Amino acid sequence: MPVETVPFDRQSGSWSVLAALADADGSARHPFVQAISARDAATRDLADAIHLLCALHGRHPGVIDYALTHGPSVAAESWLEEAASAFAEERALLAKLTAAAGPIPSTPGQAESEAAVAHQIRALDMLAQSDRTGCAVGAAIALVLDWRVVRDVLDAAATRAGLPVPASSLPIEADTATLAATLAADAAVERAMSFGAQQLLAQHRALWDLAEARKSARDRH
Repeated sequence: MPVETVPFDRQSGSWSVLAALADADGSARHPFVQAISARDAATRDLADAIHLLCALHGRHPGVIDYALTHGPSVAAESWLEEAASAFAEERALLAKLTAAAGPIPSTPGQAESEAAVAHQIRALDMLAQSDRTGCAVGAAIALVLDWRVVRDVLDAAATRAGLPVPASSLPIEADTATLAATLAADAAVERAMSFGAQQLLAQHRALWDLAEARKSARDRH
């Protein structure tokens, strides 16, 4: 199924569903993300968030890489290739920020935190390798959409560390909208995309919940 350019309209078809999911359930709505991106955020809280993000998304292969190599449709392949290449740059930035942040802040319940992140990693790997056509692509799309907000956290950490902040080269929304509209011609694929997106965003919310709980635990001690 070739990709045909469609007018960019956030309010049309499957794109509006995915965009609405990212807006309503994504990282932008989480109070911890809003707090950690502020200039007066505690350095240890920012460092902890970077370490958690690196544990989840600093790995290769990751969500987009798995989606690319796990039998993508012809329509999605070029978008996934672009996204995978761009996310490699994000992964490199994340690695630099993690090194600059120093050791992970001492936090009560560290073993439980590590187990929670390991569970999330397994969940994301299963999602990105799903045999349900459209599921992995939906997860990849949600990651790209939500990463624009996650980037605020990375940018705050880079500024704090005095590191340059390179521009992201992830696919623009117009190209992502075109892909979503093309794949949604098949209703089953559209449903699978929505499911994949929902699950990816749920894992991000869980990560921020964990980061917030870790902050509270440190503040009490």
